[in-house]
Amino acid sequence: MSNIIHILFLKDNEVIALFGIIVIFFVIVAFREAIKNDRLKREGKWPPEEQSDKDKVLAWPFLVRKEFLVAIFVMMGVLIWGIVRDAPLEEFANANVTPNPSKAPWYFLGLQEMLVYFDPWIAGVLFPSLIIVGLMAIPYIDINPKGNGYYTFRERKFAVSVFAFGFLFLWVVLIIVGVFFRGTGWLWYWPWQEWDPHAIVAETNYDFTQFIGIDSKSLLGSVIGGSVIVMYYFLGMAIPYAIMKAKNSETLQKLGFIRYIVVAFLFWSMIGLTIKIFLRLVFHLKYAWVTPWFNI
Repeated sequence: MSNIIHILFLKDNEVIALFGIIVIFFVIVAFREAIKNDRLKREGKWPPEEQSDKDKVLAWPFLVRKEFLVAIFVMMGVLIWGIVRDAPLEEFANANVTPNPSKAPWYFLGLQEMLVYFDPWIAGVLFPSLIIVGLMAIPYIDINPKGNGYYTFRERKFAVSVFAFGFLFLWVVLIIVGVFFRGTGWLWYWPWQEWDPHAIVAETNYDFTQFIGIDSKSLLGSVIGGSVIVMYYFLGMAIPYAIMKAKNSETLQKLGFIRYIVVAFLFWSMIGLTIKIFLRLVFHLKYAWVTPWFNI
């Protein structure tokens, strides 16, 4: 365990430990408030402002003044931290020496960890683009007016669950894995294991069609792999759509076909990332679809 303690207290990683504490704190606060508000609604005591005005404050000047004071204290804390703690700068870059492990800044380690499971064009270009596009699309595809201005889970189960899973698991957890569990050679090390710069781990990965005895680089293998990807998205979109259509879902009527396709595509892309990570770690699956131009 001495190795993980050493890693935890490196200057580079202090901010990551603080980041983890802040994330845990705000997740607990958000869900605690959401559960409390949902309980008040079930008991018919909502909104609480109708019961009492003691918690109301005017935005100006009272709320703005508090926010301004908090901003000043945060800036002072960061300034003092920057003065007391030296910047974790390394020596000048040397073209003859490659750091091992060579890690990106901590906020990009989630993307670097994704490179283990995907080609660079997917992990470094496609998925970040989908994240940006998805966040930009939220105001246009969110048809639920509830939950504005107050915490709730019951009224926004899908939105809260999807965002929490995407942020906490597919971003925060991947950063933690990249910082604390990836060592020399980008190999996986448990907290009680020492990093060995000379370690070599033999691991054979397979493409999807190789499991059924078909060369993944052949035309047949490419067709089968492409069909699997297409069917994954088609069934993922068509089955929920058919079920909601049969039930005459009000959500589907408000959402419309185009926005449903956008939501379903983004959702199944996120789930597909998780599935690929699982298949790589458990079954050593490298690619599901192999072509001369790209691999997925």
